[in-house]
Amino acid sequence: MTMTFNCWSIVMIVVLVVAIAVIWFWRHQHMLIERARLMQEAIRNHDLTFRLPTRHMFSGERALQETLNQLGEHIREQVNLGEVESWEKLTRVLTHEIMNATAPIASISQSMLNHPAVKDSDLEEGIQAIHNTVVHLNSFVDGYRKYSELQKPVSRPVDLIAAVRDVEQLYPELQWNDSMQGQVIVKTDPNLLRQILINLIKNAIEAGAHSMGVECDPSGENRVLLYVGNDGRLIPPDARSSIFVPFFTTKRKGNGIGLSLSRRLLTIQGGMMSLLDNPRGGFHTTFLLEFPV
Repeated sequence: MTMTFNCWSIVMIVVLVVAIAVIWFWRHQHMLIERARLMQEAIRNHDLTFRLPTRHMFSGERALQETLNQLGEHIREQVNLGEVESWEKLTRVLTHEIMNATAPIASISQSMLNHPAVKDSDLEEGIQAIHNTVVHLNSFVDGYRKYSELQKPVSRPVDLIAAVRDVEQLYPELQWNDSMQGQVIVKTDPNLLRQILINLIKNAIEAGAHSMGVECDPSGENRVLLYVGNDGRLIPPDARSSIFVPFFTTKRKGNGIGLSLSRRLLTIQGGMMSLLDNPRGGFHTTFLLEFPV
């Protein structure tokens, strides 16, 4: 009788252990399936910034998840780099073709303005307008070409917080919300970093900003995040996806160079620039700058 009871106890314990193991295994598999679904959803929405947690995983699963997290980051870097290279090639072709097309127009219109039959005639004003427009277009295109053909960046260790503070001193008329402390070392070209920050600040001022906020997050894996926000006018929703496109601008007198160039300068140094969908710190607009450590 006692032996039968012991056998039944062992059987019940084994069944209970097996049931617990099956339930745990089912829940574990369900968790993996849910994570795979989240990754598919992120990729479908072109959001390659996903980072899924690795807790409650076996060592092999954890290594695979960490690799997938890093893979999303690498894909995003390559997409941005490919986008920058595509725009560079396109703008090189466009600037070349525009210069070729406008040069003879400028020359011919100038010759016509110097012709005795045109001087003081009804045609002079119209030809002068054509000539002025072409000269302005040539100057703009040539300026962009020279502006975009900068020397290659020379990256070195830079104290990001000190660099930001140096730029802040150039704009005492702005109210700065800066709670950064200590020293954060990133790898970048200090001169180009200064130019990028100045571009963002100038854009903010032109948008009517009176205060700006900077926030540094050095806790990212192999990356330092710098948030630059301002209280200027909101970027129209239909323009948000185009603000990094060369020549695109929402300003009446803008040339559409600053943001596209800033993103290019960061990308070729292994960094990144993006516009956050949800601004931080109560500001209207927040840009995210990412730097390699």
